[in-house]
Amino acid sequence: MIIIDGKQTAATIRQEIAAEVEKMVRSGRRPPHLAAILAGNDGGSITYVNNKIKDCAEVGFTSSLFRFDESVSEEELLQTVDKLNRDPEVDGFIVQLPLPRHIQEHRIIEAINPLKDVDGFHPVNVGRMATGLPCFVSATPAGIVELLKRYQIKTSGKYCVILGRSNIVGRPLSILLSRKDEYGDATVTLCHSRTPNLKYFTSQADILIAAMGQPGFVTADMVKEGAVVIDVGTTRIPYAQAKSGFVLKGDVLFDEVAPKCSYITPVPGGVGPMTRTALLLNTLKAARKEI
Repeated sequence: MIIIDGKQTAATIRQEIAAEVEKMVRSGRRPPHLAAILAGNDGGSITYVNNKIKDCAEVGFTSSLFRFDESVSEEELLQTVDKLNRDPEVDGFIVQLPLPRHIQEHRIIEAINPLKDVDGFHPVNVGRMATGLPCFVSATPAGIVELLKRYQIKTSGKYCVILGRSNIVGRPLSILLSRKDEYGDATVTLCHSRTPNLKYFTSQADILIAAMGQPGFVTADMVKEGAVVIDVGTTRIPYAQAKSGFVLKGDVLFDEVAPKCSYITPVPGGVGPMTRTALLLNTLKAARKEI
């Protein structure tokens, strides 16, 4: 059993990105610029955006943060999106989700220029991904595929089961892994809360990806011997002894499931660091005008 080290893999990729940025700057170009819009006071979102700013500094990117309180109007957010769309110095930007409840997320996302949509949430990028055209792929699915590549885990001809159908992880990942591609060509079943007899599907999977947000949901009896297990879950569980006051738990009961696996990702230190790094890769692509 091999534990997939997302933290180390992400660190290696960030070094590669930093080297690319250095080349760009040496050739007289400005470094890539990533901007973020953050509305409200969600603790997870604040931590995540702060980490993205740190990541930018580490690889030599420029970063900007546009911060709004919970009462921000939809119109104000749309004006900020328009400003970033028109700013030639900004290569890509993200709108951190979730937004305050009175904001219609789809209106904000659809207002983003698809060529600056480094989160890969705009319908144009989703559609281009589905048809195999160059696009920005949302960070978590892109990070998972990059992990599979780096560990040379073949997907072609494999049976892959994904638990969770969110538009951010499960659904795009099902498309990526079934596309005609070196790290696609899998037969994919997308399961969710209404799927009867989940164990029937999971116990046949060569590659099992858990993205339900239910801590410890996947147990050993649900996993085939020798399977590859990718745990996307990152649920905060209160834990007084931890400095942060919480611990992160994945969707997979790691200690029980790991002995049956050929490869498995831990939580934390698996998919999470790759999600952050995939956003940097998308921003680099945006700066190079690759999409």
